[in-house]
Amino acid sequence: MNNRAEVREFLTTRRAKITPERAGLPAGGQRRVPGLRRSEVAALAGVSVEYYAKLERGSLAGVSAGVLNAIARALQLDEAERLHLTRLAQEANGSNALLRPRRTKQWTIRPSLQWSLDAITSPAILVNNRQDVLAANLLGRAMYSEMYSDPGAVPNFGRFTFLDSAARRFYPDWDQAAEMTVANLRTAAGKDPHDKGLHDLVGELSTRSDEFRRRWGSHNVRIHGTGVKTVHHHVVGDLELAYESMDLRAEPDVTLKIFAAEPASPSAQALALLASWAATSGTGLSAPVR
Repeated sequence: MNNRAEVREFLTTRRAKITPERAGLPAGGQRRVPGLRRSEVAALAGVSVEYYAKLERGSLAGVSAGVLNAIARALQLDEAERLHLTRLAQEANGSNALLRPRRTKQWTIRPSLQWSLDAITSPAILVNNRQDVLAANLLGRAMYSEMYSDPGAVPNFGRFTFLDSAARRFYPDWDQAAEMTVANLRTAAGKDPHDKGLHDLVGELSTRSDEFRRRWGSHNVRIHGTGVKTVHHHVVGDLELAYESMDLRAEPDVTLKIFAAEPASPSAQALALLASWAATSGTGLSAPVR
């Protein structure tokens, strides 16, 4: 992805989100565009208007950490946005290449890792930065069973969310799920803008889904660490599950996601039904995912 264009659009969209009132500035009459003016961001960051304009045009090479922090404060960036801006600057400097893990051509799960997944009694899945579901335990595969409609394809949250009509039923709040999926992919693009698989996925989704293309242009990013996911399973009904995300040291860019229900809750009862269905359905849910 074009680094200068990414920088320009990211900073522009962040600036548009900050109102003068939110920044502690007078509104100053009618504005042609939403958000702060470049001059206001420059003043808040303590740099010249000319210098900030240069940065917003996409020229982040050689920018100091102090200036990046000042811009992040002026634009009121959250943790995910700060990290994304740092990665864009590292890419402009060429240092981002040193941080990228070397990848093999095809990822294959180690038997011991699958055993570890199978030992978890709640739904658990392994996901890469492109939002491919690389592996799952029995309950994880059962929870996302509708994503496995094509036995020959690797399930992917982006394709499922935007190209599969079942996603509208699976996610009671589909808009939120869509926003989160796109933000996860945009974050992945900041980590490795040269990931061909990600390029191909974004191109496919942009071509086939207006909803994805519109959201992709917002340049939102996020840290997908912990939270609550609400889904409607086609067999057991509604599930409200807490989730925790953990990076695996031995598997660069692979995240373990574990889901759990509050004890004695309706979702816990639904999970017990899901386990029973998975064990007796005879649909091959217990087969390892590759």
